[in-house]
Amino acid sequence: MGLPYAEVIGDPIAHSKSPTIHKFWLGKLGVEGDYRAARVGGRDLQSYLEARRTDPDWRGCNVTIPHKQRVISLLDEVRDFDIGAVNCVVRQKGRLIGLNTDTEGVGEAFRSAVDTSAPICVLGAGGAARAVIASLDFLAVYRWRLVARDRARAQALSDQLAMAAGIYGFEAAESALAGAIGVINATPLGMTGFPEMPEMVLHGLRGMRGRRLWGIKRGAFALDMVYTPARTAFLEAADSAGIEITDGLTVLIGQAAGAFWQFFGAQPPREHDIELRELLTS
Repeated sequence: MGLPYAEVIGDPIAHSKSPTIHKFWLGKLGVEGDYRAARVGGRDLQSYLEARRTDPDWRGCNVTIPHKQRVISLLDEVRDFDIGAVNCVVRQKGRLIGLNTDTEGVGEAFRSAVDTSAPICVLGAGGAARAVIASLDFLAVYRWRLVARDRARAQALSDQLAMAAGIYGFEAAESALAGAIGVINATPLGMTGFPEMPEMVLHGLRGMRGRRLWGIKRGAFALDMVYTPARTAFLEAADSAGIEITDGLTVLIGQAAGAFWQFFGAQPPREHDIELRELLTS
């Protein structure tokens, strides 16, 4: 047998910081292994998985845009807590098992209680949004507003998860933000290589300074799941409004920790998180 390895797959994939994270942990622990990035298009997803299924050195893969939902039908078993999205695939006795460690990453951004007196606004209706909603459901968050380009997809998500949610297009982002206690960007908007965050969202965030009855309430939070760059226009706008912000690296490192255990059978050395964050932003 050769060197054990895991991968992250997606299309595009050049932006991924997952190889840096996993290689950093492997090095700190002195564990023999490798972690790679592989660009896999939609038409190649099935053949990729079938090839890796028989590779004795392959330990699994993380799954990113746009495959988190597409991959499900190609797996032998899914253990995603009925989220409907998979971001981690491992092989167990020849079977491909789908998991979701995004929930662990989101959980790291919400270690304390969440104010449930007002709605939380989520931008997006894909796999990342599903993980966000599932994670905060455990914290008794039941009032939601979904902002998505495809309102039908957002409505389908709301129906599938049996959640009470207002559905908005991006053109109505300011209305969606009004009165919310938190805003979470679960889209790739603003990430390097992707379209910018729409101005109507940024305008809505910037206009909230000092407002009490219109716009986000005091004590609100903003989480951007985008991690490249770590400081996005979304977070800049929220910060300028005096909103507590959390960047996507928090979620990325948190979800990677759960995957690392699955791939390499060791707990990542989280005592080095400060050094890791410096590495990821250098």
